[in-house]
Amino acid sequence: MAPSSGKPIRLSRHALGYMARRGFTETEVADTIRTSKWLPAPQGRLQASKEFDYKNDWNGTWYARKKVRAIFVETATEIIVVTVYTYFF
Repeated sequence: MAPSSGKPIRLSRHALGYMARRGFTETEVADTIRTSKWLPAPQGRLQASKEFDYKNDWNGTWYARKKVRAIFVETATEIIVVTVYTYFF
């Protein structure tokens, strides 16, 4: 699936609650959704993933890269991010 441009992206309360714990930003999530291929996800949702240069410490370990994986739904008027996963490597 191709990303929809122009629709606002809103993080759910659940996703916002995990932002600090999982180490992602709203900007990274929006960039991931706007520039990456959309794939089907469980429960009729969609997902998109993108790797970013990180070159920083996370929880006491240094990592060069970070992958952000957003799980979301697209409505007629907006994209709602259900949750976000991050992978450091």
